[in-house]
Amino acid sequence: MLSKFILKALISGLSSCLLLAPAWAQTNLTSSPSRADDVLLEMNKAFKRGDKARLAQLLPQVQGHALEPWAAYWELRARLDEASTREVQDFLARYAGSYQEDRLRNDWLLLLGQRRDWAAFAAEYPNYRMGDDKDLRCYALLVDGLTNPAAAPRDADEVRKNWYAQREASDGCTSAASRLVGNKSLTTHDVWIKARLAMEANRPRAARDAVEIIAPEALGLVTELNSSPAKFLATKVIAIRQVRKEIIVLALVKLATSDADGAARFVEDKWGLQLSTEERNWVWGAIGKQAATRLSSDALGYFAKVSKDSDLSDDMLGWKARAALRAGSTPRWPLVLGAINAMSDDARKDPTWVYWKARALLSNAPAAVASAPMPPQRAEALALLQSIASVRGFYEQLALEELGQKITVPPRPAPLTPEEKEAARLNPGLNRAAYAIALGLRSEGVREWNYSTNLHQRGGMGERELLAAAQFACDRAIWDRCINTSERTQTVMDFEQRFPTPFRDAVTQRSREINLDPAYVYGLIRQESRFIMDARSGVGASGLMQVMPATARETARYIGLTGFTAGQINDRDTNIVIGTAYLKRALDDFGGSMALAAAAYNAGPGRPRSWRNGPVIEAAIWAENVPFGETRDYVKKVLSNTTNYAALLSGQPQSLKARLGSVGPREASAPPVDEKMP
Repeated sequence: MLSKFILKALISGLSSCLLLAPAWAQTNLTSSPSRADDVLLEMNKAFKRGDKARLAQLLPQVQGHALEPWAAYWELRARLDEASTREVQDFLARYAGSYQEDRLRNDWLLLLGQRRDWAAFAAEYPNYRMGDDKDLRCYALLVDGLTNPAAAPRDADEVRKNWYAQREASDGCTSAASRLVGNKSLTTHDVWIKARLAMEANRPRAARDAVEIIAPEALGLVTELNSSPAKFLATKVIAIRQVRKEIIVLALVKLATSDADGAARFVEDKWGLQLSTEERNWVWGAIGKQAATRLSSDALGYFAKVSKDSDLSDDMLGWKARAALRAGSTPRWPLVLGAINAMSDDARKDPTWVYWKARALLSNAPAAVASAPMPPQRAEALALLQSIASVRGFYEQLALEELGQKITVPPRPAPLTPEEKEAARLNPGLNRAAYAIALGLRSEGVREWNYSTNLHQRGGMGERELLAAAQFACDRAIWDRCINTSERTQTVMDFEQRFPTPFRDAVTQRSREINLDPAYVYGLIRQESRFIMDARSGVGASGLMQVMPATARETARYIGLTGFTAGQINDRDTNIVIGTAYLKRALDDFGGSMALAAAAYNAGPGRPRSWRNGPVIEAAIWAENVPFGETRDYVKKVLSNTTNYAALLSGQPQSLKARLGSVGPREASAPPVDEKMP
């Protein structure tokens, strides 16, 4: 939590805001501020356990409190399904302009959609500001189609995109898709694609909901194949009708998630000839993807059975490109290029695939000759690299280096004016968010902060407003909001905000004592906890460097830290000592490879020991092939952070490529594996 000094400063700032605030905020508190804070925390607990009576009992005690909108939201949200329209409208009017107003409006609109109260939905939806709920958007498009049938073809693309993007089953997009299928704006094939995507993502309810739209008679078969896809495929004999073919595809996709080779045998020996070319291509793509995520050498062989890459999903094509990159000491560049070219326009714009497409083009592009026109293939590659080259991220930095430049600290933006700082200081949403975080209501505070910076006004805050809001957070040591808010600026970059160095003496001193690069430590902490000292992950990791309890105990033993107890892990200095010791141990065990050590820090050492087996390849290719999405993203961000921190701390140009190096099997001459490292 924040210090008492900062909490007092926040209360002072909120007092200034309240002078300009609506009537609810100017009501005198019915209890002391500290008591009201305690009541707020108690109400939060009551909300989480669904205790409506307790919420109603406590609400009067926080009237006039700066966080009253949260208390009122919890009380009404807990009983929203039984609340009257008048109660909802009174809440929206009382807290107009706040995050809580639009949050409740979001919840209310979802309820109206589920109730099919389209008139009330249509009346309220235009007031909705956040606009980030895909299910709500689908309801809105459904209503649009009801009132204006001619709009259905126009709405279909957006419904399809939102529906496919949702991992979990949802009423809004499923209902909108069902109606669009009814008026033939979406096809049955569109729905089967949704079912395939859901099955591959292990979301059986979402798959079932899709199938119910077009083949309700097949729901029993969906249940059966979900229970045991191998048994289902073995006991069924023939698939002539289209529905039965699609059900077989779902079973093969389901089996591939756990047994890619087994699914491949079923296609080869039994089902392949009974499927259409498109269905067969999808199944081989699903099998190839699963093999690629297991780093199997068979992956490209499975992908080779696909006769038309455009039949595959972007996710499958991404794994085909990764497998081609990892195929040997030299990537299979034509396959990389073909897979990327087959992706959707949106996917091809991702810096990952912009970079690798450029590399693929450069792999066999004619060399430039002085005084001669640039060869078209080389010109296209360089244009792609230039389109993303910057210090913003992993592939942006690699693009810079491909163009012959190094990573340096960009010029700081013009200093904030007193007026810009004052506007941030008086922003009610930022103040409420900071106060909530100070009280320990971090989730609520983060949501209100993000709403205030990103969603309160269409398009979010402007660049200067974002810099001022970020500085407001930095000055109060709310480092995660400082970083994330500053990262939203597009035309300028303030590295002091984006890459802060809290606890600098402790971090640099400890790092140098054990011969560890402080930039690497900062790069890792920034990704692990955003410098939140009491951060705790869903799996139990704690503190600045997010150390697991068992790892902390073993590392304390390893470095001879006597008297260590589990309760010490959130102590700043102890966490730094243990976290840096573990990172150094991982770095030593992996021969100094920052990429492998970062993967070990995130996923444990056993996995990267396995993932490194295969040909010696660029570490950038290795990182892109990390099977776990979280760890893949983590490694790239830690190394990118490290490079930027090195530029900031040293004042000298830096190279991400030099830090990456190459990755391959453990050398025979290397010391034995550190088997005790957790």
